[in-house]
Amino acid sequence: MNCELLATCSALGYLEGDTYHKEADCLESVKDLIRYLRHEDDTRDVRQQLGAGQIVQNDILPIIIQHGQDKALFDACIRLMVNLTQPAMLCFGKVPDDPVFRHHFLQVTSHLQAYKEAFSSEKVFGILSEILYNLLQLDWDQRQEEDNLLIERILLLVRNVLHVPADPCEEKKVDDDASVHDRLLWAIHMSGFDDLVKFLASAQTEQQWSMHVLEIISLMFRDQTPEALVSAGQARSAEEKHRDSQELEALRQKELAEKHSRTLQRGTRHSRFGGSYVVQGLKSIGDKDVIYHRNLHNFKNYTHDTGKAVRRVPKRNRQAQEGKDKRRSALNVRLLLREFCVDFLENCYNHLMYLVKESLIREQTQQHDETYYLWALSFFMAFNRGNGFRADLVSETVSIRAFHFMERNITNYYEMILTDRKEATSWSRRMHLALKAYQELLLTVNEMDRSQDGSIRQSANVIKSNIFYLMEYREIFLTLLRKYDETRQPQSYLKDLVESTHLFLRMLERFCKGRRNLMVQRKKVRRKRSQRGRKPATETSPEALEETWKIVEEELKAASYQLSGSLTESIVPFDATSETPLEEQRTEAMVRVQDALLARLGPEALGLLRAAREVWPEGDVFGSVDVEPEEELELLKQILHANLPRSSPLEPAAEEVDDDDDAVELEEEELENIQVSEKEFNFLDFIKRFASPGIVRPYLLLLKSYSKNTPHTNHCIARMLHRLAVDLKMDALLFQLSVFNLFNKILSDPAAAAYKELMTFAKFVLNKFFAVAAKNNKAYVELLFWKNVGAVREMTEGYSHDGEGKKPSWTEEEEEELRKLYEEHRHSEVPDIVETLLPLLNNSSRTRRQVVTQLVHMGLVDNAKELKKQKIGTRIVLWTEEQEQELQMLFEEYKDSDDVLGNILKKLTAKRSRARVVDKLLSLGLVSERRELYKKRSRSAQGKRSGAAMTEEEFLESLTQGFPDDPVERDNEDDGEDESDESEEDEEEEEKRETSLNEGRRTQTLHSPVEKRADVGNMVWALQQEGMSGPMLWLQNCLNRTAGDREKDGLSQPVALVPLTEENEDAMDNKSFRKLLRKLGMRAPANEQESFWRIPETISESQLRSAAAALSPKEEEPRGDEEQNNSQTPTEETHEEGQGLDEDEDEVSGERRAQALRALLLTRKRKHHTSEQTESTPVEDAQSTPERSQEKTSTKRSRVLDDGEENSIHLLFVSLKMAVYAPSHKAC
Repeated sequence: MNCELLATCSALGYLEGDTYHKEADCLESVKDLIRYLRHEDDTRDVRQQLGAGQIVQNDILPIIIQHGQDKALFDACIRLMVNLTQPAMLCFGKVPDDPVFRHHFLQVTSHLQAYKEAFSSEKVFGILSEILYNLLQLDWDQRQEEDNLLIERILLLVRNVLHVPADPCEEKKVDDDASVHDRLLWAIHMSGFDDLVKFLASAQTEQQWSMHVLEIISLMFRDQTPEALVSAGQARSAEEKHRDSQELEALRQKELAEKHSRTLQRGTRHSRFGGSYVVQGLKSIGDKDVIYHRNLHNFKNYTHDTGKAVRRVPKRNRQAQEGKDKRRSALNVRLLLREFCVDFLENCYNHLMYLVKESLIREQTQQHDETYYLWALSFFMAFNRGNGFRADLVSETVSIRAFHFMERNITNYYEMILTDRKEATSWSRRMHLALKAYQELLLTVNEMDRSQDGSIRQSANVIKSNIFYLMEYREIFLTLLRKYDETRQPQSYLKDLVESTHLFLRMLERFCKGRRNLMVQRKKVRRKRSQRGRKPATETSPEALEETWKIVEEELKAASYQLSGSLTESIVPFDATSETPLEEQRTEAMVRVQDALLARLGPEALGLLRAAREVWPEGDVFGSVDVEPEEELELLKQILHANLPRSSPLEPAAEEVDDDDDAVELEEEELENIQVSEKEFNFLDFIKRFASPGIVRPYLLLLKSYSKNTPHTNHCIARMLHRLAVDLKMDALLFQLSVFNLFNKILSDPAAAAYKELMTFAKFVLNKFFAVAAKNNKAYVELLFWKNVGAVREMTEGYSHDGEGKKPSWTEEEEEELRKLYEEHRHSEVPDIVETLLPLLNNSSRTRRQVVTQLVHMGLVDNAKELKKQKIGTRIVLWTEEQEQELQMLFEEYKDSDDVLGNILKKLTAKRSRARVVDKLLSLGLVSERRELYKKRSRSAQGKRSGAAMTEEEFLESLTQGFPDDPVERDNEDDGEDESDESEEDEEEEEKRETSLNEGRRTQTLHSPVEKRADVGNMVWALQQEGMSGPMLWLQNCLNRTAGDREKDGLSQPVALVPLTEENEDAMDNKSFRKLLRKLGMRAPANEQESFWRIPETISESQLRSAAAALSPKEEEPRGDEEQNNSQTPTEETHEEGQGLDEDEDEVSGERRAQALRALLLTRKRKHHTSEQTESTPVEDAQSTPERSQEKTSTKRSRVLDDGEENSIHLLFVSLKMAVYAPSHKAC
């Protein structure tokens, strides 16, 4: 020892018998030792010298025991011992690789083990408990800063002592014997320190010590298992006895079999000459057969590797080492720990775990402190399950937040295993802890599901619904199995992973059985590459474009217009998070297609065109949905030669840029676009994802140690392999030589009777293989390879021959038939000759593409373009600069007219649909909303016509012009102008876009009683005539139920309208039914994450009941509406007009015009029906149908009416005209 250290230690005092006599400068000497430790070198020489001198055992501990009343000296001694007992890993940072430093590391560890043995005294922990108790008795306002520091140092000292590892060389003791750690726990218990720990864990005023307390508790239970503590002091159950007897019987059978085999190996007499044998068919190094010089009973173990040096396995390929085994402590220690667990669960667990979790979330702890939380969760929840399960004791850690916390930590640990390779072993242990905690959460939820309490079962059902719905929780085990690496993760981790997967699948299967339709979340991650820099401009001369097109065309034809899956997934033409308007993004997508063509990237251009077609299907801007490949080729050519508007590139900030900076600017970065949607879950489809060699291989790796596995582990393995081989009929997935070798080992095991399940499964797979081998002579060769799903199908169902899957060839007879048919119809004036030839061919399986290709191949036509299918909508409908200027000029010319949009459509040079013109006007900023483009009604004209006589044709024409606010009528006009450009999906999107514009009008309409609105009544009556009474009743019940719930709870939340019957689902797909829903104020799905219509929270209870009353079945609904409108008194009209606003006049008049028109048409229909019965109606009457009465050119129609019809219609016409124009007179 250093002379200065020796002098300092001598100045502390001396021990005489059991009495310690301290020196006068004892306190200063202790402080000097602290200073020496602060300035020690990397070899920790001061620490080693103090440990070799046994200063802690002979001086420091006697000082605190006998002179604990000296507060300053006690505090200094505690500081010194906290420093001396800190783990060797903290002193050196890691286990040193250098032999010299490794020696110093082991020396420090041996001194720590000696300190731990010295601390296992009741006197030491008695004084520590007494001092700590006195400090905790002080209120928070009476405690000084020194008191809090002393509390923390005492807790750190106890933690350091408990953390000291056991010495395997010194503690060669069996189970149930007291080790040093057990004696330390007993001293803690006898001194009452464990009660102080429980007080710190449960007290509200001692929250700052929560992390220290959790560390101490985890180190106390370091060598224990929950199962051993639960069974401590209790008689063994019948199940445990049966399990032990099975294990003993298996060992006995194995021993008897080995004894029997040894007996057979011995001959009847001894022979010095064992014999030499020639092994026929087994070649040696040369061309001759092998000569065997040993006894025949060992021949089955013969191998060419006998006598060779064992190949050294590289360190990076060695299997991960298992952690140290658990040992069973003495019975009295297990009993006191069991009692501690019971008290801790009842009084401390929920409070302490909440505090620790909050500290972890707020990052108020040290690095890797979450491992203590993970251990405590798995240990105490497992103890709670075994010791009479009570859900309330662990309620803090049974939640969706806990599952999310575990899943996030597992993912983080796995990423760190890949990145931090030097510390991969430590990250693997932490990942194992997180997996154990996740497994324990599943076991607890499964135990809750079997509880007798209904509320607990309901809570478990809610948790299961969430974890089965989210994709992260469903696929975590798939990912962990696929990423298992035996060089980094031990076999115990694989065992827990297999058992957790088995539990999860069993819970999921049971959850799916009781439900017909289970909707789950699905996420699609689409990656796109965004270039930061622009490429230099490509030459766009006609000759260069023609040459570029030839190269692109040949490339696409060579690939048969097929794109790879990776290319299709990587292309994203639309950015939902961008602030760029949709119109500009569509133009940018077209420019990107042109850029890809100019760069001669044909597949990228075609993939981008198809992806853009899915995003913008309206108007067939990027081609129609069922476009042919040849038409796509023609469309790409048009895009290549088109003069598309491009944004001006940004000018560089500096003239001279380094080459490295250019490389950075042109660097491509991957961007992830996650699309979330819902799909119906199918359990069998989910199991199919486990049918992969990468997932089966870890199971077979664990099965190799079947004799060491527990029966439950072997059952989990057999059940998963059974799901694949039997449930999915993928038994050929296990047709592999290593698997059969393992099966042979199981079947020939002397103790095979203990593995009946594995034996049965092995025989099943072998029988299946021999059945396949009888039909497939290549089955034995297939044993050498792992097989995917495609290889399995080929092995069992037959291999695909060469040329199979390609385009079928044409025989000479078929070519002659095609030539004759083409010659017969080539001069006929049919619009599409290919469509004419297809049904006439004998081979009905021929497609249009095959026929066109063959005609070109035979030379009957020069180019496939001659046979192009004529379709509307494959043209490019982008706006050029000249067209935009023309549109602006027309708008400025007609913006003050009554019909702005109609005049513009008449004068436009390039004819476009009404919807396209409206969208362009909005994007150019010429109008702010669609209402500005609606046709205006002239008030002066109405005044002139009000007093004068109005013909019926003029009245009908005025009625048809009064509905510009109705999105349905607007869509019908668009359909009439350009039916091929507008599909039903386009109309729905148009209605959704206009929903926000019409929100004010709908809100005003909803505030009026729904049952008094004629338009709703007519729609209800029409739907009843279509046979939708059932869905109407279902909708009425939903509205009444929602109104009742809102009155009862006092809360208004959106309620989804979920159709559970096929009839209701069909109704939700019906366009008329959806129109009724919009009229009633229901909200359509807002985005792709919503699948159902919803009752908004803004509708009150009275409005819901009013809407439900409007759905009641009525007879002669139009007539009732007519009478209701005619029976309104002037007082009611005056009252309604008085409280209305000026902007409601157009809406009210438009609604009454609609009522008048419907009533008039109904009268004609009834009269027409009567005339057909009397057979006196001329042909012209039959043509005046209700459909024709809705045409806009009604002024030119001719009618043949009798006197009765003229009188009735005249009276109805006069009354309705008065009803329609009454508001105008009142306004004047």
